Amino acid sequence: MQISSFISSILLFLIGLPFATAQSYTYQQITTDSLKSGDLLFVGTSHVNLSGAIDRVTQTSVKTSFDHIALIERTVDSVFVLHANSITGSIRESIEHFLKHEVEKDRKLVIYRLKHKYQHSIPNAITVAKTWLGKPYNTSYILNDSTLYCSDFVERAFRNDHIFQLEPMTFVNPKTGQIDDFWKKHYQQLEIEVPEGLPGCNPNGMAASDKLKLVGELSKEH
Repeated sequence: MQISSFISSILLFLIGLPFATAQSYTYQQITTDSLKSGDLLFVGTSHVNLSGAIDRVTQTSVKTSFDHIALIERTVDSVFVLHANSITGSIRESIEHFLKHEVEKDRKLVIYRLKHKYQHSIPNAITVAKTWLGKPYNTSYILNDSTLYCSDFVERAFRNDHIFQLEPMTFVNPKTGQIDDFWKKHYQQLEIEVPEGLPGCNPNGMAASDKLKLVGELSKEH
């Protein structure tokens, strides 16, 4: 599904959370050979447009800055990325195809992994994620069963095992204490109220989960 550049930038909103560190911190470098089924791939924010708007309203004390999250599936001979993409909706694509579109972007790809005691949830999560493939992207970030945004896609995949939690969303700019101007404009264009306080999730909040451990930064070379 095609969306305007403005909406496109907004999409990053729920996907990204903690800021600054994801792009500036030095992570251990890993390759696709190290990836395992159930790994979570977080994409660093660019700090502008939608990405910047997300940062302003979803920062956490963890000091990371992500605007997208995806689920990894490893088969006998391939690695796939399952995610809700702002352009194509919910898809399953090869890691090679995913990296091809990321290689020219100056954004880190950071891998987190469920801690051992939670890894039993992975097979079911991948099965559930596949049932959501083909759904359009959710540009309103209001939860529903017809459209999905990236964090929503992953949270739903693991929902049966309560890996992640939905939290009240906020669109308030902490510097002003008011709804961020970017989000005011976004929801005016959608002709709906800003969904302040409704349940949701975002990449930064999910990266802060105590059920995850950091693995390293994924090399874009393949």
